[in-house]
Amino acid sequence: MSAWLKDTTTLQAGAAVAHHGVDIFALLRDQSGSQAAQVTAAGAAWLAGATPYPRSTLAQWEERPTAPGVLPCGSAFDVVNVPALFGRRMLERLWAEGPGSGPVATHRGRMLLFAAPGTAQRLPSLLAWEEWGTGGSEEPGGSGDARGPMPPLLCHGTGDAVTVPPLTCASSDGGPRWVVAPDTRSPWLPGPDVLLWACVRVGRSASSRATALSIFPRADQSANVYDVTRRR
Repeated sequence: MSAWLKDTTTLQAGAAVAHHGVDIFALLRDQSGSQAAQVTAAGAAWLAGATPYPRSTLAQWEERPTAPGVLPCGSAFDVVNVPALFGRRMLERLWAEGPGSGPVATHRGRMLLFAAPGTAQRLPSLLAWEEWGTGGSEEPGGSGDARGPMPPLLCHGTGDAVTVPPLTCASSDGGPRWVVAPDTRSPWLPGPDVLLWACVRVGRSASSRATALSIFPRADQSANVYDVTRRR
């Protein structure tokens, strides 16, 4: 299951180049500089492996490398879909205090956190077990801050599909884009316990968030700010 959407933009290289005959994987290998928000050839192969027909998907990618795609969840990855601001705060926690994150994308004002298969089934029950939003639970030895309300959270697993950004162009018009792009054939993916931890941390720090230093630049939100070598 895969679908690729029509897109009339050109490659990052600039001039109008016909999509036909583009060696997309050579282009991905030749990209220089920080790779945090750029898909590598190995990362593209991992994404294609989520479909029943990876070769066909790779061929379609080579045909239209600047088109966003739709990939199925449940086999190679699940996806946790949260509002952009809450997702940014989760990433701040994951990278500043935790193990980092797996691939992350943005689409239509939401943040898509790629997670280990099975997360979509387990995370909602873990959040319910935490009695989210009651404000009555306190972390042992913690500050006792009440948790803020849980924002709308969607978990995509088996039977679901998500839109993934193009391989080669960074969208600047609100379209899908990579925040942390896949860069290996076996990227580390957080499980439900890690994402639960990040949600709880964000909820508890909502009132004191102004005192924390954000890792996200305000002027250039597309800047590469992650040291991907820290991922487990």
